[in-house]
Amino acid sequence: MDLIKWSLDAIRSSSKELSWMEERRLEWAPLLASRLRYLIDGAPFIIICDEDREWFESYFLRSINRKGSHRPILPFISLKSLYPRLNDINSKEEISLLDDMLSISFPNGFVYFYIGKSSSKLCAIAKNRTSSYMWLFDEQAENSFYLSSTDENLDFKLLSMFRLFDRTIDAVLFGRVEL
Repeated sequence: MDLIKWSLDAIRSSSKELSWMEERRLEWAPLLASRLRYLIDGAPFIIICDEDREWFESYFLRSINRKGSHRPILPFISLKSLYPRLNDINSKEEISLLDDMLSISFPNGFVYFYIGKSSSKLCAIAKNRTSSYMWLFDEQAENSFYLSSTDENLDFKLLSMFRLFDRTIDAVLFGRVEL
């Protein structure tokens, strides 16, 4: 089954939790499919969240490789854990040095997965790389899924997007979906 059709079925089977996503699945599925190819090829996803979404980063990292899952442990890593001085990065040169360090650490490549406002200086790290995957607030950009930071349901939407993301990984790994 292709990912767009599978996504529609998954969204509809989620009761009302993902009803808002049904009309946006054509934005969601192709971008996600292109990024999951990196994961299937062994590239880690380096998670970056802006300050307001630090709670989501913790939730994501605790939940993505939850105990009792029937799949292998997947390489999702917090950038803060790899580089604790992350908030000290203030220039394109420092971003390049960070990219160099990560390229040496992950010679088969990596994907920045950014969740947060486009105005955060951390967003510049993800925007610097064409392979990045972003759930971006308040800006439509290449390789991003747009959300509004003023949406009163934003946190709810992030949690439901995580669940769809997680279910999609299962579907890909277990051969129910082709990328």
